[in-house]
Amino acid sequence: MSAMVLSEAMADWVEWDQAAYLLGVSVGALTADVPFSKSKRIFWEDSAAGRGLHAALLALVDAGLLESRNDDEEFRWAATKFLNQFD
Repeated sequence: MSAMVLSEAMADWVEWDQAAYLLGVSVGALTADVPFSKSKRIFWEDSAAGRGLHAALLALVDAGLLESRNDDEEFRWAATKFLNQFD
């Protein structure tokens, strides 16, 4: 199984719930075998996992790795280089 690269999956703007799904898959909390369309309930129902993944997206915005727009309704990758890549 190949690992999903979040920077590639979020190269373009993504709605917040799909962004949280992509983050969950990239860290191994969700399986890509269950598509986003069948995983939406995690993000639309009040669940600790859904809240945590959304909070993680916001933390990645604070860190400068993601950017958001429309009151944190959409996210995309913002970093232009790897953090461990030095000039």
